[in-house]
Amino acid sequence: MDLYFLEARSKVIDLAAFLDRVERANGKDDFRMKALRAALTDLSGKNKQKARRALLAFSDPTTKPIPAATTKAACGAFPGTK
Repeated sequence: MDLYFLEARSKVIDLAAFLDRVERANGKDDFRMKALRAALTDLSGKNKQKARRALLAFSDPTTKPIPAATTKAACGAFPGTK
């Protein structure tokens, strides 16, 4: 706690500020916000392996390769349906 609490606190405040900005904007949640909210829900519980569960909330669960890339950059969350 002594080593990392302030760092974690800062990240939570940064995340809260990001969510405030997103919620003030017009428009609906896209797949990235849905993944973020799913990850946050997992973090608030007593479940073990929180880092693994957070990573999986953003990950592509498919195993079959796609024929070609559709963009040049990663978007940070899986846009399809699981």
